[in-house]
Amino acid sequence: MVTPAPRLGHIERLVDAIDLPIGRWDRDARLVFCNDHYLIWAGRRRDELLGHTLQELYGAAAWERAGLAFAQAFAGKTVSYERQLRHGPTLGHWVRIQVFPDRDANGQVESVFTIATDIHADVVAREALQAAQVRLDRFTDNIPYPLTYVDRDFVLRFVNKAYTEATQQKAEKLLGQHIGTIRGARRWAEHEPYFQRALLGSTVQYTRLVTSLPQGPRWMRTSYVPDLDDAGQVVGLYTVTIDVHELTVAQEQLRRHAEHDALTGVLSRRATMDRIEAAMADAVRTPVALFFVDLDGFKAVNDVLGHREGDALLVAVAGALQQAVRADDAVGRFGGDEFLVLATVRDAAGAQALALHMLDAVRHASEAGALSRTLRRSISASIGYALATTDATHPLALLQLADDAMYAAKRSGKNCARHCGALSFEATR
Repeated sequence: MVTPAPRLGHIERLVDAIDLPIGRWDRDARLVFCNDHYLIWAGRRRDELLGHTLQELYGAAAWERAGLAFAQAFAGKTVSYERQLRHGPTLGHWVRIQVFPDRDANGQVESVFTIATDIHADVVAREALQAAQVRLDRFTDNIPYPLTYVDRDFVLRFVNKAYTEATQQKAEKLLGQHIGTIRGARRWAEHEPYFQRALLGSTVQYTRLVTSLPQGPRWMRTSYVPDLDDAGQVVGLYTVTIDVHELTVAQEQLRRHAEHDALTGVLSRRATMDRIEAAMADAVRTPVALFFVDLDGFKAVNDVLGHREGDALLVAVAGALQQAVRADDAVGRFGGDEFLVLATVRDAAGAQALALHMLDAVRHASEAGALSRTLRRSISASIGYALATTDATHPLALLQLADDAMYAAKRSGKNCARHCGALSFEATR
């Protein structure tokens, strides 16, 4: 037994209960029924709508968008299309119109229904996303720094124009390949540890001097940035490589200025103390001696010849001390005419021998300058020294002992060296 189709009045009452604008159109695309919500949506009375075609009601542009959908619905299909409203209280809003056939008891399509859904927020968001994507694509293509994106297996999924130019390969040949294959075994071995660390979830940076560039060696920095999903899991990595040559050179110059004495070029006081602290931490395995060197008779040079000649003497003495020790040892200016020398030694006897050697170096430095014979005879050094960890286990304690020993050397007649733990070791010249 076939259940009879409900009377149209029942359907229309049901449609009126649905909170969406619904209309029914005949084969001539004339509106033959609409619910109350449709009236609000259209912004017109019912008698102004019924009996009129869609084109008459909303214009040729609206019918151009709807015509194909109507034809397909009359052919038995359910279809939809989108258009921007030019009427009613939601003027300018984007809507999706669903068109579906209204079949009679024999299955014939004599009319079609339309249901309008407001999708304005979705369309605006979609257009904003598309516009943002266009801007992003334009930015990534024009930025002069190579950009890449790799998945967790380090397979390239995105490269920008700068990267293709740097590798001299087209994007279609790069994408889908392991980045290690692109970079080569040597460079991949260099960069892989940073990729692996970034996979743990933190941004990693690697700065190195690149010597293969057309413009010559440049300092470059690559950042490896994790791409996290909504659950906080790393699904890939972004990399960006930028030129930091000028910045790196400037930072190195600042570091050198901070670490070196501006006049003599030897280490600054702060840098010397840092070296002492580091050496003390390793002194159990590698004994070191700290020498406190103070010039004798320096004030007379400034008083007689002026500070210019005094500065020249300090430069000469600093150079002589550096020549007297090994390259791994440290020479620093403590202040005024005082120098610190940190040197690796075997034992106290070795330290004493080095102290005597430095006394000779200071004497030769003064003789090589433009000092008068009288002033030359007055220039010497008083050196005090202490050994780590035999004499002290703390940097400041070691410095204090070396300073005390230096003053003991001065009291002993100057131009001599004294170990803080012995009576005296003199080498008067």
